[in-house]
Amino acid sequence: MRRRFLSLAVACWLLQLACAVTLGAGRQLVLAPLIGDMAARAAGTLTLCLAIILLARRFVDRHRPSPAARLGVGVLWCALTLAFEFLAGHYLFGTSWEVLWADWNMAQGHLWPLVPAATLLAPLPAPPAPRAAAGRP
Repeated sequence: MRRRFLSLAVACWLLQLACAVTLGAGRQLVLAPLIGDMAARAAGTLTLCLAIILLARRFVDRHRPSPAARLGVGVLWCALTLAFEFLAGHYLFGTSWEVLWADWNMAQGHLWPLVPAATLLAPLPAPPAPRAAAGRP
């Protein structure tokens, strides 16, 4: 990836990070007291995934990267997300490794794995829409 494009991709990821921090604060301060922690986490995760997808679409529409560059952006965003979650989560915010790993347990209702999946997949080209059958609009 070219340096400018890489800088723009990192800037877009920083916007995703800002969304995550803002949504996380809103979840803790407003939503969790109203609907409980697990429901608030689920709502926050799904909202963040939507924000990531919207930011990725805007980025792709604006910069028109090749399919290979889109894959590179997705891998970059996913790596940055995982690095931030684990390294900042543990060393900056003091979250235990056990708590960080517990967020990966979808069997217990944790939806966190959807976030790195969204960062990885959102920049990729969408599959083509199905074609209408002959004689149908």
